Parts: sequence; structure tokens; C-alpha cells
Amino acid sequence: MNGRVKVEICVGNIGSALAAQAGGADQVELCDNLAVGGTTPSAGTIAESCRRLSIPVHVLIRPRGGDFVYSEPEIAVMRHDMEVAKALGAAGAVLGVLTAQAAIDRDQTAALVALARPLSVTFHKAFDQTREPLEALDTLIALGVDRVLSSGGQPTALEGMGTLADLVDHGQNQIAIMAGGRLNTANLETVIRQSRVDEVHLGSAASRTIESTMPALPRDGSEASWYATDAQRVAAIVALVRGL
Repeated sequence: MNGRVKVEICVGNIGSALAAQAGGADQVELCDNLAVGGTTPSAGTIAESCRRLSIPVHVLIRPRGGDFVYSEPEIAVMRHDMEVAKALGAAGAVLGVLTAQAAIDRDQTAALVALARPLSVTFHKAFDQTREPLEALDTLIALGVDRVLSSGGQPTALEGMGTLADLVDHGQNQIAIMAGGRLNTANLETVIRQSRVDEVHLGSAASRTIESTMPALPRDGSEASWYATDAQRVAAIVALVRGL
């Protein structure tokens, strides 16, 4: 490990963003539609998160769920959302664009990175769908991307520890490697020590179900509870990482 490991919490609403900060997170990744892996949040959510948080807010720029091969209209949406995030005070942008051959889309990524500046840029877990991770990492380094979020090409970061360690070695401090993928307080120490990553990214492990304060369930049968980040769970994660 190269110094203190940063803790990023993935959040899906303003309440969760505030809870992540209260729990001591270093930064948040702000998203919507976490059930599909996240899409770009609303302008209102971005604006209020940036206004109310003192820690960096990194905004996901993703126009839909599904794969990361985007059409020209979808790229246009991403560019517009990037401009909005910048104007509203985001500290970072989180993006990922692939070719149909499961490689980094160099041209589209370069254009989005240039548009994002001076924001910090993270290439998200689209990276784990690439066929040659070390080659993909070289591409991101050449494009000036600041960090890559990865589970080492496996369903979980615990399973992908070996590849994560290879990415850390290969990157030679030219790009930050952020581990993410089913991390929790039971496996976090192992993943950090074995992979030597610079940063960690957690979502569900820092969250709980919030029950509605309505006196009765909605008459139409819809769900009134929701899933949100819990400040105490964030604090437990932060304390574990700081203690390493």
C-alpha cells in the first residue's frame, strides 16, 4: 500500500451522500438506478450534493444500464451530462466506454476525458469486461485517466485480488487502482493487504433498508421503503481501513 487507502462510498441519493460524509468517507460516487449498476443522477441531486458536502463528489456519467458500447446519441447525452456535472460543482467524473470487441474505446474515452477536465476522472467497472486488463490499463494511463475501478475481472474483488495486485504493479503509481466488487468488513482487510490497492469502493456493505414513516402501506401496494447508506456502517468501514 502506498500511504493511506481512500474510502469511496457509492450512493444513490442525497440522503446517502450526506450519510457517507457523516461516516467519514473520503469521497462519494453519486449515481441513480443502482439496481442496474448505476446511471447518471439528476441535476438536482448533483447540485445539492455538491452544495452540502465538503468531501469530493464524483458523478457517474452513464446514460443507461446494460453494456458499455454506446451509440452516437448516447455519447451526446454523456457529453451533456458531463457539462452539467462540471457546472454544478462535481469534483470528479466516472465513466466507461468500450468497443464491441471488449476493448477501451480510445477515441470516445479521450474525448470525454478532455471534456471532463479539470475534474478527476475514474474509469469504472466497464474495465472488467475488457479482454486484456494490462493492455487496457496502459490505454487508460496514456489517456491520462486518474483511477480505475475494478474487481480484477471477477465477480468479486476478493476473487480478483491477484489481478488487482498485477494492476497495481503494472501501473507503477501512474494511475490509482480502486478495488470494488462485493467488498465488506469481512473481506476488506484481506483484499487491501493482498492487492495493495490505493482506494476501495463500497456500496451495499454501507447500506441498509429505510422503512417508511407512513402510518400504513400505500393502498396501491407499492413499496414505500428504500435502500440508503448508513453513517454508522460507513464509520465501521472507515475505522477498519484506517486501522490497517
